[in-house]
Amino acid sequence: MNDLSNYRKSYEKSELLEDNIPEDPINLFNRWFHETEEFGGAEEVNAMTVATVGLDGFPKSRVVLLKRFTEEGFIFYTNYNSEKGRAIAENPKVCLSFFWQSMERQVIIKGTAQRTSEVTSDVYFDSRPEGSKLGAIVSNQSEVVPSRAYLEESLQQLEKDFDSMVIPRPKHWGGYLIVPEEVEFWQGRPNRLHDRIRYTSQDNFSWKIERLSP
Repeated sequence: MNDLSNYRKSYEKSELLEDNIPEDPINLFNRWFHETEEFGGAEEVNAMTVATVGLDGFPKSRVVLLKRFTEEGFIFYTNYNSEKGRAIAENPKVCLSFFWQSMERQVIIKGTAQRTSEVTSDVYFDSRPEGSKLGAIVSNQSEVVPSRAYLEESLQQLEKDFDSMVIPRPKHWGGYLIVPEEVEFWQGRPNRLHDRIRYTSQDNFSWKIERLSP
């Protein structure tokens, strides 16, 4: 038995108060993202957890990399035929979460996923290293494969097939834009009295701001 009840830490690095936040969550996310990037020392500040409801009815979370965020929402790229892609096709309501431990902060985003345009997916795919492009073609993501050697041999064959050629984006690979409906910012505070501020999207395109009990 591993008893972890004595694992404790006091959170004392910052605060999140209503008199120092913007009217919309994207601006606050932008501030926190760049503060973490500059001061937090996070190795991959854009790493986030994507949670979906699978075709089997179970929720499932996995870490992916955020590649862009704008006033519209948050964009990442994946194989549309993957487990997460099939789950999103069935139920586009997803949850994103960022945990920036060094800053004692979390951000939790509930939203609806929609595919980005083919142009957007093409532009990002063209920016990827050649190996990553070929990897996207080789991988039937989430499918059972016989061995590691099978994947490596398939990649080697593709390297020969596309030698000195432009590598096209597979049609089953592209981006998702997560349009946020609710964004919660969590700042660790002493005595477990953490700051929790929730933004909820309104019909008039404004955001309702509320403080939640920790």
